[in-house]
Amino acid sequence: MTLDQLDDDVIALARDYNRTSPVEVYRRAKELLSIAQTLLERTEVPRQKERAYLAAGQSASLLSAVCFDLGSLPAAVSLSRTAALYGQVIEHGPLQAYAHGALAFLAFWGGRPSESARLIQQAQRFGGLGDTARTRLSVIEGRAYGHLGNTAAAERAIRDSLDQSTGDRDDLHDDIGGEFGFASERVAMSNATTYLLLRDSEGAEEAASTTLELLSALPTDEQPILISSQASVDLARARLLRGELAGAHEALEPVFSVPTAWRSAGVLERMAAVRAELRRPDFSGAAEAAGLGERIEEFSAAATAQKLSSAAPLAIEA
Repeated sequence: MTLDQLDDDVIALARDYNRTSPVEVYRRAKELLSIAQTLLERTEVPRQKERAYLAAGQSASLLSAVCFDLGSLPAAVSLSRTAALYGQVIEHGPLQAYAHGALAFLAFWGGRPSESARLIQQAQRFGGLGDTARTRLSVIEGRAYGHLGNTAAAERAIRDSLDQSTGDRDDLHDDIGGEFGFASERVAMSNATTYLLLRDSEGAEEAASTTLELLSALPTDEQPILISSQASVDLARARLLRGELAGAHEALEPVFSVPTAWRSAGVLERMAAVRAELRRPDFSGAAEAAGLGERIEEFSAAATAQKLSSAAPLAIEA
C-alpha cells in the first residue's frame, strides 16, 4: 500500500509540475525521494525493490528538474546522475534515457555542448523508448548542436523532433507524462531556442509563435507559466535579431508580470540574452532600449532562482 501511494504521489507531482510553484515542487519531490530511499532499505522482496528503485529514480528526476529551475546546476546534475543509476540497477530504459537526456541538457548549460551530444547519443540507444522520449532527445540534441554551431546537425535534429510517428509509447514519458512528457508546445519552444543559437530569426519567431498559439488553446489554468515565459522571451529575441525593438518590447510585456517564484533559470538566461542583444550598436542611444534593459535587470534581480543560483538548494528551507 505504501508503494501504491508513493507511485500515485510521484505521478501527481509529475503531472502538476507546470502548475505548481518551483519551491513547492522542490519540497514535495525531496520528500518523495526520501520515502522511496527509505523503502529501498526496508524491503528485500525483488518486485518491491524494483518499484522502489523506479519511484526513487522518478523522484530524483523531478527534483533535478526543479533544482535547475531554481538555479542550482550542480545539484541538478547530481540528482540526474542518481536517477540514471537507479534506472541502470533495474534496467529501465525510459528512466535511463530521461536521466541521460537531462544530463545532456545540463551539460550544454554548463558550457560542455560536445559532452551533451555524446550523452544524447548514449540516451538514444536505450531500449523501450516511445515517440515522446525520442522527440525529447531530438530536441535536446538540436540544442547541443546549436551550441556547437553545427547548423546542419541542429536542423536535422529539429526535423527529427517533429517526425516521431511510430505510435510507440513507454511507461514514463507517455503513461505518466507531465514533466516526463514533451508536448508539442514544449517541442516548439525548445526548437525556437535552437534557431536562436543558429541566429535564424525567422525560424525562431515561427517556433516561438507556434508555442504561444498552442498554449492559448489550453484552459488558462493549464497553461504552463515556465514554457509560455520562455517562448515569449525567445519571440522577443527573434525580433531583436531583425532590429524590431518595439516588437521585442511587446513580446516581453507578459513576462514582466510573472511572479518571482516562477522566474526560472531558463527564463533568466533568456532575459540575459535579450539584455546583451540590446547593447548592439544599432540600439545605441535608443531610450526604449535603455528602459527595457533596466526593466530586465530589475526583473532578474527579484527572481527566486537568481537568489538561489550560488547556494545549495537547501537554502530554500532556510
